[in-house]
Amino acid sequence: MPPFELPIEVALARPITRLPASAEGLSAQAKVDGWRAILLTGPEPRVFSRHGKDLTKAFADIAEAARFLPPSVLDGELVAVLPTGELSFGLLQTRSGKGPKAGAGFAAQFAAFDALSAGDTDLRDRPHLERHARLLGLLEGAPPGVQPLPITGDLDEARRWFGALGGGVEGCVLKPTGSRYRPGYASNWLKFRVHHSVDAVVVGITPGSTPAGQAAVLAQPNTRGQLRPVGVSLPLGQTMRAELAPLLRPVGGELVELPGTLGGLPGAPQVSYLPVHPDVVVEIEVDQKLEFGRYRHRPRVLRMRGDLTADQVTPPRTAL
Repeated sequence: MPPFELPIEVALARPITRLPASAEGLSAQAKVDGWRAILLTGPEPRVFSRHGKDLTKAFADIAEAARFLPPSVLDGELVAVLPTGELSFGLLQTRSGKGPKAGAGFAAQFAAFDALSAGDTDLRDRPHLERHARLLGLLEGAPPGVQPLPITGDLDEARRWFGALGGGVEGCVLKPTGSRYRPGYASNWLKFRVHHSVDAVVVGITPGSTPAGQAAVLAQPNTRGQLRPVGVSLPLGQTMRAELAPLLRPVGGELVELPGTLGGLPGAPQVSYLPVHPDVVVEIEVDQKLEFGRYRHRPRVLRMRGDLTADQVTPPRTAL
């Protein structure tokens, strides 16, 4: 049994838009695109989601690999690994409530980044570097299904990780080397994601409970030139709403719905929006390539592209 009750409230990282000039007093750890999870290793393994849901059945292969490890509690990310070594966030959705399936075309792996206990010893009050050293010891000779993520004190080295594994390394998490593991944002972790900008066509506006909550439904062409919705933006700022309003031409006037996955995680409610004619092109900020017809995180609308028409928008990476 672990020295504390599971599941627990996990440590979180505050997003930052740029890396600091120096990593003094910090360690950088690769940020991989997966599902946050807590793994109990040893003779009675369990897998819990960030929110405490028991995922042991869905990731029975991870639990089986963890059975042969020393008893511990690890924090990390569940990832889907393709035969090429690339990561696919979208394929993780096929595991939701179902478990491993023969011929799925990928292997699940637990990418561990923290050790919260070892045996009956609670490590959460130990410094981050000590916890990571214990993590490496616990996973020495571990099966492929459970592997540690690297850390570095060199930001140039961390930058070389970005985009690796087919874009599966989104950025890095910066952790004070002496920090204790605390729930929520109390551990003072920082999260940096690599962003890039692409063009998209506005095909709808969500009503929002207030004007400040309104967002744009965004579309991009597939390889055949057909526009397909790829995401729902973050709420539009006042200036952007004012610029868009006179340019948008509603279609029909009735609300329609899209799958919730276009505006959030699997299981999210459907997105209601007012369709508009595809007349307006905007530049959006995204943090990874398109996968399974959508962006992983909600894009941010940066600016209008009055110099482009919808038929001049090019298909995104990994076209629909």
